Amino acid sequence: MEGIFTYLGVIFGHGQMLFVSHLILTTGIILLIARMATKSFRAVPNGTQNVMEAYLGGVISMGKDVVGEEAARKYLPLVATIGLFVVVNNLIGIIPGFESPTSNINVTLVLALIVFFYYNYEGIKAQGAFKYFKNFVHLGDMHPAAKFAMSLLMYPIEFVSHLSRIVSLAFRLMGNVSGDDLFLWVLLMLTPWIIPIAPLVLLTFMAFLQTFVFMILTYVYLAGAIAIEDDH
Repeated sequence: MEGIFTYLGVIFGHGQMLFVSHLILTTGIILLIARMATKSFRAVPNGTQNVMEAYLGGVISMGKDVVGEEAARKYLPLVATIGLFVVVNNLIGIIPGFESPTSNINVTLVLALIVFFYYNYEGIKAQGAFKYFKNFVHLGDMHPAAKFAMSLLMYPIEFVSHLSRIVSLAFRLMGNVSGDDLFLWVLLMLTPWIIPIAPLVLLTFMAFLQTFVFMILTYVYLAGAIAIEDDH
């Protein structure tokens, strides 16, 4: 949002470097959190280690209902990393004077592409390329000629459906975060700073909600890629 005051904007201006500087800032915060959580492991965790272990346990519980516990643990590094990255980027924009990197399509599109290519890779790895793409469409018991005709119609639709997941992931996150940021800036310009406390609570909730949605959709797409069966 060019023209709006940001602390990093004073240093880097309001060009592309402003976005890059906020991205570097949030990456540094994530690395600091990881360092604090792992610098001294304890059998009875406390502090940051306790919070991060609870977070990882929650991610596994989330995925267990979608792909099963074994697969949830297998994909934990991907989903947990995406979740931590997204939530920190979302929350930084709630602090007046900062912007959320996830309000930029360049960030959300890269995240969506990572999920898209990874779940397709896992599907091909688990089933083989032929079976994976064959299971895109389930036509059941039909006359061969009818099945061929239907496949000509259904396969392009299904491919477009999969590609639309990139758009859905990228633009849903970007649109919601940028909308929240704009709402907060307008509120701060129109009212004293003490007034927006209640909306800040709502925006914090929305930051976590958008993170949860991105993570659960990642698990759902992985489940669809690795768990398709011939009789599905």
